[in-house]
Amino acid sequence: MTTLSELIAQRVSSPRLQEPAPSPQVLERVFKAAFRAPDHMMLRPWRYLIIEGERREDLGAVFAEATRQSEMEITQAQEEKCMKMPMRAPMIIVAVSQNIPHPKVPQLEQEVATGVGVGYMLLALQSEGFNGIWRTGPMAEHVHVKQALGLQQHETLIGFLYVGTPLGELKAVPESILEDYVSKW
Repeated sequence: MTTLSELIAQRVSSPRLQEPAPSPQVLERVFKAAFRAPDHMMLRPWRYLIIEGERREDLGAVFAEATRQSEMEITQAQEEKCMKMPMRAPMIIVAVSQNIPHPKVPQLEQEVATGVGVGYMLLALQSEGFNGIWRTGPMAEHVHVKQALGLQQHETLIGFLYVGTPLGELKAVPESILEDYVSKW
């Protein structure tokens, strides 16, 4: 039996994903894990959007339009790349921090809590036989993308979690040397 510590130590992102995506029952467990992220004042600052099926094509069109708005000229190859980006996984979960005004809980803390939830989702997915990769980049920050996804001005798009069944062997991540990152004060 794998312990939680061993599962975490074995976690690796999977950029190559295929069907099937997690079932509604598995997703419920994955989201329940995310909801256990540290949450100062119990604000529950997170919300998630699930994009699957044909809606991934719609997201690709949104990405292409965002690129057109950012570039003086977009090539056919750039447009095709944008259209294909969401098709790299059968499901995408968009993580959003709602950034709830609170005198004791700054926006950064709420964004970190939402990010911790994404990390918990990756672990929960792995424990259920699925995997994913957390993607950010220009699309996560583009105003057009945020508007198309229905984000409010005060919200932050934390990232796109591409989810599915791993395709092929996962690359092992080199183990970190503890002393390189940990010291006593």
